[in-house]
Amino acid sequence: MNAINTPRSDVVPTSKGAGSIGAVSLVGAGPGAADLLTIRAAKALESADVVYYDSLVDASVLAHISPKARRIFVGKRKGFSAMPQQDIQDRMRDDALAGHQVVRLKGGDPFIFGRGGEELADLRASGISVKVVPGVTSAIAAAAETGIPLTHRDVATSVTFVTGHTLDGSIPELDGLVSSKRTLVIYMGVSNAGTIVKQLLGAGVPDSTPVAVIERATLPDQRLIEATLKTLTEDLGINDVVTPALLVIGDVAALGVLGAEPTPPVHTNPELSEPFAWVHHPMG
Repeated sequence: MNAINTPRSDVVPTSKGAGSIGAVSLVGAGPGAADLLTIRAAKALESADVVYYDSLVDASVLAHISPKARRIFVGKRKGFSAMPQQDIQDRMRDDALAGHQVVRLKGGDPFIFGRGGEELADLRASGISVKVVPGVTSAIAAAAETGIPLTHRDVATSVTFVTGHTLDGSIPELDGLVSSKRTLVIYMGVSNAGTIVKQLLGAGVPDSTPVAVIERATLPDQRLIEATLKTLTEDLGINDVVTPALLVIGDVAALGVLGAEPTPPVHTNPELSEPFAWVHHPMG
């Protein structure tokens, strides 16, 4: 087997002036709180000429962007898209070809339900240099903030991340993912919770199985709602749960700390000492 040397992802390319080709960095913004942004991600934001950012990126994270950079909102929420996916890719390509350093800023990690793979392939096919800056994915952060160990030797020996809806709006088949001592973490599953419950119960999962609903993880108004498969849809309605929210399904969900507070942010920049503010878009 041949070894392939790849360049380090923390080396952010610099523009070489007129006529040169720029580059794109796919950057994970983490789960929300600015102090969970990686140093590598912060450096990429500070050196960017153009930043395309999603709706699930907190304002305190956007504060790391250079004031000279162009900011372009390209967020997608259910029923709304600020810009079609292909247009995003085309505009990033054009900016890079014009010599700009481009950052595509995504909530969580670029490669966990973030379309990073699509963008990477498209840009590389156009000869654009692409770096990937990983981020703390929402599932890891949400579980940590609420005291839920996604794996536990006595309770769960594996964990599976699943999207709550596919490209056509349906949910993936869950039957093959069901087993004892497995944790399921479902992203974007609130609106399809009824179908998810029906699939799992049909696959033989007990209706007493614990479910943790973690809303707006790591942000000041984070909530943990305890439920079971039997009560999940009712509890979502009673508590008026809105996105972003994760569903953690399995015995580990019962280990969460109800009413847990997110870890207080640690600031080194006095400009970021104000309370976090969630980014709202008029149509988001």
